[in-house]
Amino acid sequence: AFARNRFLSPPSGFLLNRSGLAALEEAVADLLRAGAELLAGGKSLPGPGFLFENTLLRATGRAFLAAPRSLQREAFGTTTLLVLAEKAEQLLEIAGELEGTLALSVFSGGRGCNDDPLYARLASLLALKTGRLLNDKMPTGLAVVPSMVHGGPFPSTGHPGFTSVGIPASLLRFTALRCYDNVRPDRLPAALADRNPTGRMWRLIDGAWTQGDAPGNHQR
Repeated sequence: AFARNRFLSPPSGFLLNRSGLAALEEAVADLLRAGAELLAGGKSLPGPGFLFENTLLRATGRAFLAAPRSLQREAFGTTTLLVLAEKAEQLLEIAGELEGTLALSVFSGGRGCNDDPLYARLASLLALKTGRLLNDKMPTGLAVVPSMVHGGPFPSTGHPGFTSVGIPASLLRFTALRCYDNVRPDRLPAALADRNPTGRMWRLIDGAWTQGDAPGNHQR
């Protein structure tokens, strides 16, 4: 009820054009046919511009796992699908069925909640499915910095101009680009910790290659 009321309270957003509105109407209909339940919105609105109600859909973890492709039908616009997992193992199974995406966010409890073991298992799955993994942060706002990745999992973020000849171009061609955004220091890969894990690893920090430690509080 809380989530439904939050979706109903703000004004509906505008879409770019008529074809986008038609595509969203079709996507919501497909999600409903696939087993999603409509909690709020679900239809276009009259008036100037192209308006679609803020729409909230819900599916059980069991329903999602029964039709993971159909329930990942893209609904580009003012629509959100909540998938409710019954237990940790089901959550991991759902994560395993996710398709590649630009960004994935994990919201978890603060220190002392003892969810780090589950997070570690979840992140190991999600990191393979996205170019940008976030903690406790919505995937909006892209900083124009070398560490930012706005693309899906490897190889979708590989540049077609990279060649297999020469160094370092031949290495970059096969690099899996990943961005860890707002990820807690204790959850970062060792290579991204402020302290250089080997003392010899070369890392790009503030635009300069160095083997030293990071001063701290850098975007990763």
